[in-house]
Amino acid sequence: MAPRLGAWCRGGAGEASSLKRREVRDLVATLPLSSNTSGSREGRRVSAGASSSSSSSNPWDAFLRFSRASVAALAILISVESGLDDVVLGSQALATSLPPSRSAASLAAEEDAVVNIFRENTPAVVNITNLQQVLARSGGSLDMTDVPVGTGSGFVWDNEGHVVTNFHVIKGASMVKVTLINKETFDARVVGYDDDKDIAILKVEGVKPSDLVPVRLARSDKLLVGQQVYAIGNPFGLDHTMTGGIVSGLGRVIQSQSGRPIRGAIQTDAAINPGNSGGPLLNRYGQLIGVNTAILDPSGKGANVGVGFAIPVDTVKGIVDQIIKYGRIVRPYLGITLAPDGALAQLGKKGVLILDVPDNSPAAGILQPTYRSFTGIVLGDVITALNGHPIETSADLFSELDDLRVGDSVTLSLERNQVQEEVSVTLGSKTTTFES
Repeated sequence: MAPRLGAWCRGGAGEASSLKRREVRDLVATLPLSSNTSGSREGRRVSAGASSSSSSSNPWDAFLRFSRASVAALAILISVESGLDDVVLGSQALATSLPPSRSAASLAAEEDAVVNIFRENTPAVVNITNLQQVLARSGGSLDMTDVPVGTGSGFVWDNEGHVVTNFHVIKGASMVKVTLINKETFDARVVGYDDDKDIAILKVEGVKPSDLVPVRLARSDKLLVGQQVYAIGNPFGLDHTMTGGIVSGLGRVIQSQSGRPIRGAIQTDAAINPGNSGGPLLNRYGQLIGVNTAILDPSGKGANVGVGFAIPVDTVKGIVDQIIKYGRIVRPYLGITLAPDGALAQLGKKGVLILDVPDNSPAAGILQPTYRSFTGIVLGDVITALNGHPIETSADLFSELDDLRVGDSVTLSLERNQVQEEVSVTLGSKTTTFES
């Protein structure tokens, strides 16, 4: 026998239901045998063994009044027994207790937003091929041939054909090819680069401005951990692949191809794989916030483990603007050559050891280099602090210099001949000029 709907919905409410049925039966017992709604309750109640002259004179009317009352009572009993009232109340309680669910429309809106980010930005993302000259046998002779040695990603910076990518993507290239979203491939020349920040700028030759879709720039100084990000690139030769994640960390320090630190890097768990280098990292509005450049790879196999890094767009913009407008990169420098960090560590000392101080450098005549004497090697100055900030490695020194400008005077704390000293040096300029 199928369970009653009321019992199935109510669960263990049998006692309450029994009380309700008794109350209704008591109510039914007081129902009138007339459909008339006027008059006093006492005048319309039926008493056992009592009769009036009107009822005895018209038995058919009495029967009809009794039938109507019986039908009304039966209807009330059926509603109680079936539990329909509890079904209604139970449904309302269940609806109130359930957490609000996200409608299909809201999910579709979120998906549409991500789809639009991909659709609007893929035309700006390009594939870059690094070709290098190698000796190859052709017939009976050896000829120099351009051979593809690697690929990476990049993105269109402006309508003039400038493309931004990582320096390590085009390092050592004798020729660079850029392929657009429409599969057209063009030659590109290197306009300039900053190997210390792993940024390079290319100029695509012969492309129509109407075929170029530049990225839109955001700012990276206002980023927060947890914000959504998207990476677009060409990993493993799979062109225009999009991955998503969040900003996992800020202010990271990674090492560039030149060995110098890149400060302020953005950490993300969006999948970044070989071939993604040089591609854009976008915010949820589809604006550029960084250039994908490196991954943490404990296995050494080049596989993504959910820890990727991007150079912040604020850093990139400063470099690109310098190179495009002035054709050069200008940086403050001390003009010294440093020993490898491990050299002092073997001696149990902290700081950076100066190997050489070239003539005409800002530090010439102020800092002492390492040299060889008749009695052996004499260590040069060991820089232990700059403007009061401790220096333990060369990365610390370069990071401090990044915050300074050409012409600034700095105070260096030194260990010279096992004696602590302080000297002042005015920073000079290191200019890297590129041919136009």
